[in-house]
Amino acid sequence: MKATAAIIAGAAAGLFSLTASAQTTGSEVQRDVNQQQRIEQGLKSGSLNTREASKLEAGESRIDKMEANAEKDGKLSPAEKARIQRAQNQESRDINRLENNAAKGNPNSASSQRMQADVQRNVNQQQRIEQGVKSGQLTNREVGKLENGQARVDRDEAHAGANGHVSAKEQQRVQKAENQQSKRIYKQKHDKQTRR
Repeated sequence: MKATAAIIAGAAAGLFSLTASAQTTGSEVQRDVNQQQRIEQGLKSGSLNTREASKLEAGESRIDKMEANAEKDGKLSPAEKARIQRAQNQESRDINRLENNAAKGNPNSASSQRMQADVQRNVNQQQRIEQGVKSGQLTNREVGKLENGQARVDRDEAHAGANGHVSAKEQQRVQKAENQQSKRIYKQKHDKQTRR
């Protein structure tokens, strides 16, 4: 009886640990979704211009890279989680500061429209990653690899809009990176690895 109780208790503890890890990873990805949505909304309302959105995408790239590095070993330690949350809190303050400064954007300009479309794609891809965490289709290591890809896409967007204008050619480069990332997300979600 004691052996059976010990096995059940051990299994329950392991399950709780995996569930807590999934919730933690999922909460970090959910925050990525929220912040990308705020950037997109700022572009659409004109409270962010293309250059400001570009600066914010550089911040998103740094956060995604931190998440990728933290998830490399399949675990998110409390110290790593705290470091990521501090970076996300800073990014949130940066979004708020830039949305509420005197600079305004033209949401109907071709450049803003291109940036809006690219940021919307970020939202969609982060939501797909989040859904993969919740469904168990993605392991923490897979999330780390995918966040590394998101960091590259965000970096490309930051470079494209750094001068305050996103050209059609720059958007094509960003879309190519987004298409590659989309394929990676699909592949990781549909391989044999699952969260246990």
